[in-house]
Amino acid sequence: MPQLTLTERRNGDVTVIDAAGKIVIGDGSVHLRESVRNLLDNGHKKILLNLGGISYVDSSGIGELISSYTTTNNHGGQLKLVNLTRKIQDLLMITKLLTVFETYDNEEEAVQSFR
Repeated sequence: MPQLTLTERRNGDVTVIDAAGKIVIGDGSVHLRESVRNLLDNGHKKILLNLGGISYVDSSGIGELISSYTTTNNHGGQLKLVNLTRKIQDLLMITKLLTVFETYDNEEEAVQSFR
C-alpha cells in the first residue's frame, strides 16, 4: 500500500489535491512533486493542497511542500494549504513556515481566496 495517496478534483477553477497518508522521504515526496508539476504543465495554476488526511510529515516531506510551493510560484501559480491537522500546524509553526504558506481551515474559504 502506498504511503501517500493523492486525489485531484476541481472546485471551480481551483484544483484541489486531497492527500492521505504520510509525506515522507521516498515515494511520498516524489508522488506529491509529480502531481503538482503535472498540474502546472497542464496549465492549472490554482492549487489547493488538502492535508486533512495526512497523518505524518517528515523533514523530506516539509522540503517537498516548500519545493512544490516554490515551483508553483515560479510558474506564476498559487499553492495554498487547507485542513491542516494540529500536528502539521505545529510543525509549520516551529519551522516558521506558517508565515510562508497561506493556510485555511475550510475549503470554501480557501477557494474564495484565489479570486
